[in-house]
Amino acid sequence: MKLAVSGKGGVGKTTIAALLASELAARGYRVTAIDADPNPTLASALGFPTPPTTSLLDLRAEIEERVGGSDGFIRLNPRVDDLVERVAVAHGGIQLIVAGAISRGGAGCACPQNVLLRRLLDHVVLERDEAVVIDLEAGLEHLGRRSAQAADALLVVVDASRSSLETAARIRRLAGEIGVARVLAVANKVRGPEEEASLPGSLDGIELIAAIPYSDALAQAERAGEPVTGADPAAQAAAARLTDALQIRCERRVSV
Repeated sequence: MKLAVSGKGGVGKTTIAALLASELAARGYRVTAIDADPNPTLASALGFPTPPTTSLLDLRAEIEERVGGSDGFIRLNPRVDDLVERVAVAHGGIQLIVAGAISRGGAGCACPQNVLLRRLLDHVVLERDEAVVIDLEAGLEHLGRRSAQAADALLVVVDASRSSLETAARIRRLAGEIGVARVLAVANKVRGPEEEASLPGSLDGIELIAAIPYSDALAQAERAGEPVTGADPAAQAAAARLTDALQIRCERRVSV
């Protein structure tokens, strides 16, 4: 499965990405997790004892050599397969890559860093035979068209706040513009059946595929920068049900 996880800041996007990656690894998948958030915390959420010391976008010499930009010319299809092994670290059956923060240029600028990150996502999603979980920042600009179209699903994490639901609607519109075939919502920090039942009508037609219950243990782990995997058996069980639902939908997509 190739999964991208998005949502408004503060809804627990990284927590859901970590729970999914952990569940897939427990089921025997080869898993690559990519932290594409400018504030990378996926390593701690997954319990990596030593987080990556080098992000993809720290490789400035390689970016200049392979993508260019200083001379005004940018190569859009640089080689990246060897860079994966240089920046990835492994723990608990999960290979983790930290993308790093992009130095943004002006409007419409295809900066070399962005080109390299999009090419890496294309490579991992299209060319590697393994499960992939991408923890995106709130927007979708890093998810290039090819990798977006090849992804099995874009998961939008929401809570009951109006701002997170409005963000989900915007993400859905953006996803349609870049060819994402399936957008699904995951409700997080859900406080009971009544709150869960109220959400589908506020999701602008996005299917609510799973709900993760509110958990003091998860909230405490998030605040402390500690692993969320294994912090709460009820949350992990909900992540297992989410994975089951995703497997069914991904099998349908392949059969079609």
